[in-house]
Amino acid sequence: MANTTLHPDQSYIEGLANNDSAIIQSIYKKFVPKVISYIRNNSGDEDQAQDVVQEIMIVLFNQAKAKSLQLSCPFDAYFFLLCKRKWLNELKKASNKGVTIKEEETSTNEPTADMVAETELFEEKQQLFDAMFQKLGEKCQEVLKLSFTIKSMEEVAEKLNVTYGYVRKKKSLCTGQLTQWIQENSRFKSLKLS
Repeated sequence: MANTTLHPDQSYIEGLANNDSAIIQSIYKKFVPKVISYIRNNSGDEDQAQDVVQEIMIVLFNQAKAKSLQLSCPFDAYFFLLCKRKWLNELKKASNKGVTIKEEETSTNEPTADMVAETELFEEKQQLFDAMFQKLGEKCQEVLKLSFTIKSMEEVAEKLNVTYGYVRKKKSLCTGQLTQWIQENSRFKSLKLS
C-alpha cells in the first residue's frame, strides 16, 4: 500500500496477533453488535451473523499473525465492511437471485475499501494454501506444521524421532510438492493477477 501511515486502531490488529483477550472482548463489545444488526436487517439471523463474525475474526487473526495487516483506516469501518461483504457473498451463494441490501450503513472510504480487498485476497490465498496442504500426506503435514512453529530443524527432527537429514529432505520435498500444486491450481493464476 502506498500510504504507510498506520491508524491508531492498529492496536486492535496487534491485539489480535497477540491473542489479547481484552482486545478481542473489546472488538466483540464495540463492533460486533453493528454487524449483527446489519445481518439481521438483511435476511439473516443471530447465528448467521455470529458465523460471519467468527470467520472474519479468524481471517484477521491469521493476517495479523502473518504481520501483513497494516491498518490505515478506522477498525470499525474496516471490520464492518469485511463482515458486510462476507454476508453479501453468503446471500449470493444461497440464492442466485438478486440481493436487496439496505445501504444506509455503508462507507465508500477508499482506504477502507483497499484494505478490505487486501484482506479478501489474503483469505483467498489462505484457502488455496489450506486446500492444497490437505492433499499432502500425513507425514508431510506433520513435518511442515512443526517447521512452521519450531524454527530449529534439529528440534523438529528430535520431536519426530528422526534424523536431521531426513527432516531437511522431507521438508524440501513436501514444500516442493505443495508449491507445485498451488501454482498448478487455476485459482492461483487469478490470485496472482490480483
